[in-house]
Amino acid sequence: MIPTFIYGTAWKEEETERLTRLAIEAGFRAIDTANQRRHYFEAGVGAAVAGAIRDGVVRREELFLQTKFTYASGQDHRLPFDPHADPAEQVRQSFASSLEHLRVETIDSYVLHGPSRRRGLSQEDVEVWRAMESLPVRFLGVSNVALEQLDKLCELAAKKPTFVQNRCFAATGWDAEVRALCRERGIVYQGFSLLTANMNELRSRAFRAIVQRVRRTPAQVVFRFARQVGMVPLTGTTDPVHMREDLAIDDFELTAEEVAAIERLA
Repeated sequence: MIPTFIYGTAWKEEETERLTRLAIEAGFRAIDTANQRRHYFEAGVGAAVAGAIRDGVVRREELFLQTKFTYASGQDHRLPFDPHADPAEQVRQSFASSLEHLRVETIDSYVLHGPSRRRGLSQEDVEVWRAMESLPVRFLGVSNVALEQLDKLCELAAKKPTFVQNRCFAATGWDAEVRALCRERGIVYQGFSLLTANMNELRSRAFRAIVQRVRRTPAQVVFRFARQVGMVPLTGTTDPVHMREDLAIDDFELTAEEVAAIERLA
């Protein structure tokens, strides 16, 4: 099951359980989190999932659960692994901790929460990916990755990444180069911060004209655009009304000219 829309749970702290439950009730069937207490409350996601399954809102097999391994440099003091362990053991410990937090026996997608450095891949990255390849998960992915890093990872990986998850800026053509490589390699691109990273562009006259023509919210237009260019969008909205609106993008379509105009907003 490859999701078409994902609910993101970053930066929600003690509201994570309530908001994740609301997202499931609104119709989201894919949830993204990370075993990184600095920015995520993975156990809150697990509590929401367990509650929704218990109450008959959803079955486990209907949910796509995605979480991440995050290096110690991206964590605070609440580490999900022994910082003195080797990279492969840290992956195994973090994965086991995620299973406990999420209260499930399987995880659908396991993502490297970004390479260990801004350019290139380190030996540590290679060891972490090899450890991830040995985990009992359906899909692997990588987040916050640059073009040359993704290209190198695809070359060395025995189990290729199914997903790339990047912050998506209109200023770079909505991450055009990385998305192009994803298309070439059969990788599914997940885009986050589609709204918050592009507020200036979404105030432009060209974008507002499209919103007016289709008579939808700006968020709906952005998410529909993402869908039409082959991107799986993430939303982290905390508003139940917006959750339902964001999912309601299957009954309208942007023209090819409008898609091209949005790609050129910057």
